[in-house]
Amino acid sequence: MKILVICGPTASGKTALSVECAKLLNGEIISVDALLVYKGLNIGTAKPTLKERGGVVHHMIDVVEPTQNFSVGDYEKMALPILEDILSRGKTPILCGGTGFYLNALLYRNSYGNTPKDENIRARLEALSREKGQQFLYEKLKEVDPESAEKLHPNDEKRVIRALEIFEATGKKKSEQHDLPIPRYPFSAFAFSFPREELYVRIDRRVDEMIEAGLVEEVRGLLASGVKETAQCMQGIGYKEVIESLKNGDLHSTMSDIIKKNTRNYAKRQLTFFKKTQNLHWITPKDVKPAAREVIEIYGQN
Repeated sequence: MKILVICGPTASGKTALSVECAKLLNGEIISVDALLVYKGLNIGTAKPTLKERGGVVHHMIDVVEPTQNFSVGDYEKMALPILEDILSRGKTPILCGGTGFYLNALLYRNSYGNTPKDENIRARLEALSREKGQQFLYEKLKEVDPESAEKLHPNDEKRVIRALEIFEATGKKKSEQHDLPIPRYPFSAFAFSFPREELYVRIDRRVDEMIEAGLVEEVRGLLASGVKETAQCMQGIGYKEVIESLKNGDLHSTMSDIIKKNTRNYAKRQLTFFKKTQNLHWITPKDVKPAAREVIEIYGQN
């Protein structure tokens, strides 16, 4: 059984396309989004409503309290058994989302070369992470092996520690071993290819809709419920800008403009990331039903 991936930048229509494909393939959707995992973050994440999910089973949405930290490793540990269960039932897993590091955690098992484990080094690095935080270890990796660091998310503690362990044990960078990611299962990936300016218009419209739907009130409610402004989930685009505006007393056009600008910059980073995805097919934007039929046709051929 082959996995179907619907990826791409924010506001590009991934959710609607994945739902339509799931209906055609008798599939189930696994969300690949770093913020959709959090309960209570609905408006600022454009979390699909039950109506938008179209009766299709969705996984990895609303699985974490907003007060919790959640890493790439946590995502892999929780989502991989779901992926394997869907396959075991003869259904098609459809991975949908824009968080590239989460997507890669499911698609690939990483090769770590022939360097044996060094439990002493690993224990020391794990203790250092607990004491000074994951970002400290990530910055340390950036100093000694920037090529490996570029391929990892700062909170992917397991892989960051392994890269540092290899360097400390051998004096050589993990990136010098030229390890290639190994696909867990066959897959085909698809993304809408919007002209840049059209994508930006879609992003701006979505931000306006979020603010009209009550994004500020959602953030106020989360803070009132005990979620700290420094919480991991509150660092997401939309949430951090609202928090800053609440502190400054400015909830007008400046906040909206900053969210739009930051979202556009994020979309550019997403595009850069996904262009490197194996087996990726770019689809010309069209109505969702014909787009889904095109996806299924190509998916079936490859």
